Amino acid sequence: MLSEHERKAQEPIQLDGEFSRDPHAMYRRLRAGGPVRPVILPDDRPGWLVTSYEDARRLLADARLSKDVTRAIGLFPPGTARGYESPLTAGTLMADPPDHTRLRRLVGKVFTARAVERLRPRIEQAADDLLDAMRAGATIDLLDAYALPLPITVICELLGVPVADQDDFRDWTLPFVTITTPEELAEAAQRLTAYLIALIDGKQASPGSDLLSELVQVSDEGSRLSPDEALSMSFLLLVVGFETTVNLIANGVLALLAHPEQLALLRSEPSLLPAAIEEVLRFDGPGHVSTLRFTTEPVRVGEAEIPAGQFVHISLLAANRDERQYTDPDRFDITRQPAGHLALGHGIHHCVGAPLARIEGQIAIGRLLSRFPDLALDGDHGTLHWRDSTLIHGLSSLPVRVS
Repeated sequence: MLSEHERKAQEPIQLDGEFSRDPHAMYRRLRAGGPVRPVILPDDRPGWLVTSYEDARRLLADARLSKDVTRAIGLFPPGTARGYESPLTAGTLMADPPDHTRLRRLVGKVFTARAVERLRPRIEQAADDLLDAMRAGATIDLLDAYALPLPITVICELLGVPVADQDDFRDWTLPFVTITTPEELAEAAQRLTAYLIALIDGKQASPGSDLLSELVQVSDEGSRLSPDEALSMSFLLLVVGFETTVNLIANGVLALLAHPEQLALLRSEPSLLPAAIEEVLRFDGPGHVSTLRFTTEPVRVGEAEIPAGQFVHISLLAANRDERQYTDPDRFDITRQPAGHLALGHGIHHCVGAPLARIEGQIAIGRLLSRFPDLALDGDHGTLHWRDSTLIHGLSSLPVRVS
């Protein structure tokens, strides 16, 4: 018979707005009670929330946790799975081996670290153009003026999206990474699907020098992307190449402005910039809870056994601040060596856009600090609003003074 303490530990916690507004405080409380806890997410998805580094790293690579969206649909509460029923989600993000292995190998032939490195001059130029447009002495929303348009420009150029269409992509992708209604999510999926299908058809008929043109042409031992796979792959690259970088830049600037001694150190030693980006990823990375996973058989985590057919929500934010893994984890320290952080995932589903996010983060933050030596937060840190999202950890706005 369960004790009162054990019974309460198995009761699901209904996660509310605090889960987005101040997740680190909640995670400290949850980790103190064990590495996993049954929860109900703000979008009404039940499951088990994993908050320890050791278990998060292990489960991210555990084959008993499936990402097969077609099998997962039946596990959702009625009316909450509409975004996952879209053909946009049929690619590597929502597949298991061997399909995932084949798809990842195909995209890996095109989206390589060398290919991303070739983008460096264009990223630098795009960053400089946006910085040139900022008026010294003004107060601006750095998210709208810089952290958002830079990744949009880069990923849309990478995919060969016409300039005239780039402004629409923020509106189309937002429902996929924020808490919204099933109806809004379904409408966004319909619009984005129609656009991407037309874009892919154009690339097949008249290939260009962009990544999407290469993707629809690439083959591996006779295997090519099917039309549905090309659609979902372009959606995946759009989201991970855009949302991840937007919030890496904004979260990184905020962390530095909130820790002036670390900002001063980085200004005095610019060679620390790559290490600073890794510490930003660990300290306040752009990913909140990992993408969809469910158990295909019982899985033990700590003293709990998660039954088969249950969602497992692995918190990247919580794992990266686990005191058992990192000394003084709530301290932002750009000289730290945060080896093995989970901000960009782990295992076969490690973020395919990681090289692009790192390069853009280094260029964006490095050039911003060089251009504006007296950059400062406009207002109080406590008044900033974090987006209501279980997938993305990002700000709604970042007001700063540039001088």
